[in-house]
Amino acid sequence: MATDIEVQQNGKEAVAVVNGCCKKGPGYASPLAAMDGPKESLIYVTCIYTGMGRGKPDYLATVDVDPNSPSYSKVIHRLPMPYEGDELHHSGWNSCSSCYGDPSAARRYLVLPSLISGRIYAVDTQKDPKAPSLYKVVQPDDVVKKTGLAFPHTAHCLASGEIMLSCLGDKDGNAEGNGFLLLDSDFNVKGRWEKPGHGPLFGYDFWYQPRHNTMISSTWGAPSAFTKGFNLQDVADGHYGRHLHVYTWPGGELKQTLDLGNTGLLPLEVRFLHNPSEAIGYVGCALTSNMVRFFKNPDDSWGHEVAISVKPVKVQNWILPEMPGLITDFLISLDDRFLYLANWLHGDIRQYNIEDRANPKLTGQVFVGGVFQKGNAVLAEAEDGSTYQVDVPEVQGHRLRGGPQMIQLSLDGKRLYVTNSLFSTWDRQFYPEMIEKGGHMLQIDVDSEKGGLAINPRFFVDFGAEPDGPSLAHEMRYPGGDCTSDIWI
Repeated sequence: MATDIEVQQNGKEAVAVVNGCCKKGPGYASPLAAMDGPKESLIYVTCIYTGMGRGKPDYLATVDVDPNSPSYSKVIHRLPMPYEGDELHHSGWNSCSSCYGDPSAARRYLVLPSLISGRIYAVDTQKDPKAPSLYKVVQPDDVVKKTGLAFPHTAHCLASGEIMLSCLGDKDGNAEGNGFLLLDSDFNVKGRWEKPGHGPLFGYDFWYQPRHNTMISSTWGAPSAFTKGFNLQDVADGHYGRHLHVYTWPGGELKQTLDLGNTGLLPLEVRFLHNPSEAIGYVGCALTSNMVRFFKNPDDSWGHEVAISVKPVKVQNWILPEMPGLITDFLISLDDRFLYLANWLHGDIRQYNIEDRANPKLTGQVFVGGVFQKGNAVLAEAEDGSTYQVDVPEVQGHRLRGGPQMIQLSLDGKRLYVTNSLFSTWDRQFYPEMIEKGGHMLQIDVDSEKGGLAINPRFFVDFGAEPDGPSLAHEMRYPGGDCTSDIWI
């Protein structure tokens, strides 16, 4: 029987109409419909005490981002986890736009994997969005017993109602044990997603594109290496990744491994374009500071090429004579027009127009920290041998600490939020001031027409002034979903 489907606008959110009846699950019917969604008023931020010597558990902060609110740019609620030593890191949802066609699904639970302890928390954001509450804890012993997996990182919701998480190793930190964990809709451990014998070399992030029956995952490194801090010798010894893994979706068969070579060391965040018909995506390679574009070939194999290259900077008074930008996060606007990336060490955020997918054009750049900002000991060298430092403005009287790490874009593409903690051990190594003074969160105004970035002077969340002492701020999520959580099918 034929089914008539159209998309109608119902206020701010697009609604799928099937045979004349509204059929709406969580999220939006399309990426472009999401751009017309409501303006964000709250944002959830994972905050970390692990590794800081505070003797406190990590927590989820609710930040008011409504400029008309009296509590704008302030933490209005804190949900502490019941255990210490977790290292909350990334986060995801139990349901997102991949479940849009299922009216029984609801975006209710924020999924918080703990990178170090292995616990996975499900947080209820529906009862009171401003004050989320803990719903369930998936204990690491249960995960290890049933799957052998540990060090959970990225969480994505699936159209089936299941939740899938990348896990970076076994309980001893060996990369050989990494793979993908499946939880059911009530967060019970189901098992591994990938077929036996099809585990990746290393784990980190992943993104799926169902219309092309493909999932692609990236490769940070072995937990036994990165949890101790960054050591360049570990790269030479093969403890860090340089590959992308191409899987059948949803079959879980590893069908191709892309070796990115020396131009693609430490590939971290991976994103397809949001248009589900597109067979193109990008991955940020941290150590070599390249954005690599991957694409589907006519024979259904996948290829790759460097699309953006951030040149290293010659420096003085640092651990190496040259400093990479260290691209630690990037995202793509919902209309697939702009790509934003964060150079954690150099200290700048960049905006590129990617309408020409193979030849991105730099359209905006702003410095919000970095190792060679004015006032630090490290000096950058120009081509003529002269030295310089970057002038980074204060925000509300605060000197900006660390460098830009996680970023999150508003649905309409006009506001970019940024935090500055990468991973507590690496924060201590590269930005020790953050361990003492904590992290912060900024908001960048975006010109989404012609391009351009500027710091919003009205917005500054100082996680150095928290009631239990300075904390580190990492991943950010809107209650209604965003361009790094939602996947369309």
